[in-house]
Amino acid sequence: MPIYEYKCKSCGETFEARQKFSDPALNSCKVCGAADVTKLISQTAFSLKGGGWYQQGYGGSSKPAACPSGGGEGAGCGGCPKAANG
Repeated sequence: MPIYEYKCKSCGETFEARQKFSDPALNSCKVCGAADVTKLISQTAFSLKGGGWYQQGYGGSSKPAACPSGGGEGAGCGGCPKAANG
């Protein structure tokens, strides 16, 4: 569930609320109870968890060797279709 940030116009406090996308916006302050709050646009945290494309191919500093162009059969490609076909 996303965390939304709100600011009360009466007391000036900023607070967060964990809400579903389908939940309506809050209309009262959690601190003073006033009915004058606005939803703020703030920077969100974004995190990819678990395995995936980044860890399997793009995250490491070592990169696979490029296929040599016109380098004869099996020259450094290790099973590359280009090397097998010549």
